[in-house]
Amino acid sequence: MWRGSRPSFRVFPVQSDSIDLVVRASRAVIGGREVAASGAVVDGRIVAIDSYDAGGAVLAGIVVELGSDEVLLPGLVDTHVHVNEPGRTEWEGFASATRAAAAGGITTIVDMPLNSIPPTVDVAALEIKRRVAADQSVVNVGFWGGAVPGNVDQLRPLHDAGVFGFKCFLLASGVDEFPPLTIPELEKALIEIASFDGLMIVHAENAEVIAEAPSAAGREYSGFLESRPRAAENRAIEQVIELSRRTGCRVHILHLSSADALPMIAAAKRDGVRVTVETCPHYLCFDAEAVPAGATQFKCCPPIREAGNRELLWQGLSDGTIDTIVTDHSPCTPDLKRFDTGDFGDAWGGIASLQVSLAAVWTEARSRGFALTDIVRCMATNTADQVGMADRGRIEIGCAADLVVFAPDEKFTVDVAQLYHRNPVTAYDRVGLSGVVRRSWIAGSESSTGQLLRRQR
Repeated sequence: MWRGSRPSFRVFPVQSDSIDLVVRASRAVIGGREVAASGAVVDGRIVAIDSYDAGGAVLAGIVVELGSDEVLLPGLVDTHVHVNEPGRTEWEGFASATRAAAAGGITTIVDMPLNSIPPTVDVAALEIKRRVAADQSVVNVGFWGGAVPGNVDQLRPLHDAGVFGFKCFLLASGVDEFPPLTIPELEKALIEIASFDGLMIVHAENAEVIAEAPSAAGREYSGFLESRPRAAENRAIEQVIELSRRTGCRVHILHLSSADALPMIAAAKRDGVRVTVETCPHYLCFDAEAVPAGATQFKCCPPIREAGNRELLWQGLSDGTIDTIVTDHSPCTPDLKRFDTGDFGDAWGGIASLQVSLAAVWTEARSRGFALTDIVRCMATNTADQVGMADRGRIEIGCAADLVVFAPDEKFTVDVAQLYHRNPVTAYDRVGLSGVVRRSWIAGSESSTGQLLRRQR
């Protein structure tokens, strides 16, 4: 498994009467290792990290000592969240999404440019998003821009306005206001984005391959799986890698479900192609063989695949081919899941998981020999690094004091009715998990609202 560098501890460099918060933990994930430590916070920033015993002598406005069954983690950074507000706020909104995120140990989200109306494909739409998020969000929120046909001239202005990169589809997105790019259009966008060293994130499924696949209609999950074959992902990823190689643009493959693509991704990385890749909790936790007929809460695109494929994704995380784990939280109203018919062809594709993603991943990871340090790396540090948030996703001096108290051994059963998600629909309902978030701080305060984040120039 992954191994991190040894953390450096420093004597508190501030006067004790100026410290707002001290957290003492016999177990804390710092510098890629699990250690005993104390941390001090001033004005929302971590100003010092010292040994566990030294922290007890420091006077502060608040001193918190974690229990022996608790671990101090940096707040997670989820770079793939569909909040949907404005326009489809009945699906999810900033108030409900960010409350769910905080309850699940996620202290920073980056909102996708769809399925809101208007989509975030120009600066005017971005400003609308910021206005509606500003007074509702209880965690930090950043924004992706969108790359759609005809908006190449909007990409640099969006970049300058602070989006963290651009999302595109290579097939129909599911909403008419966010159409896909053709391969020539994608290349044109990548050339533009490379000119300012931006980042393109890609829903990589090939439309032509899917057009030739069987129909998704019916209650059997096997039929839906056949309608979104691995070949569609593999072909699209191959095309994206080749265009990144040709243009020099940084690219990121979204929600990888096909383990077949791992060798080509690994080879591209060895060749110096600027490609990163994520996967999602549902691909790591569930398998196609176990999805019941009509259980459309499991529908997502690309789909949950077979158990053997799932284990290869875990191997891709272990060897570093897969960089990050993010939720792809994509909720909708219950009627859109078509529980009345259970038809996978008609149902909306998306899985809501913001509040349970940490526990879901940890439950599966620990059974395969992964440690909490691995979870922090791929759900906090690497996600923050992907979007250039050097002060998030880690417990280090100078970083934002976004912190989480996690009880890794406490077990619970998910009750969808008790989640803060706007709608009571999730594939994790009634699933038994390990790991409970007991407290979280945003900028050193449990009552603080989050910031609206911009890409740093």
